Amino acid sequence: MKFAKFIVSTWGRLIRIVAGLALVYYGFIVLGSTLGVVVGLVGLAPVMAGIFDFCIFAPLFGAPFWGEDIRK
Repeated sequence: MKFAKFIVSTWGRLIRIVAGLALVYYGFIVLGSTLGVVVGLVGLAPVMAGIFDFCIFAPLFGAPFWGEDIRK
């Protein structure tokens, strides 16, 4: 539960967004191949999770899916 609380905090969300944008950049700009497109699309998952405040892995730890529910 500690992991889930961190990941939906302001810093956790910011880290997910920055890491996702780095993957998107690396995939689309640096690699530029079919593998790059795959890496870029995978990078969109943490960006969207950070923006829309949900945690894909939280249910695996017994926490709710939405960040607002975890922070309660």
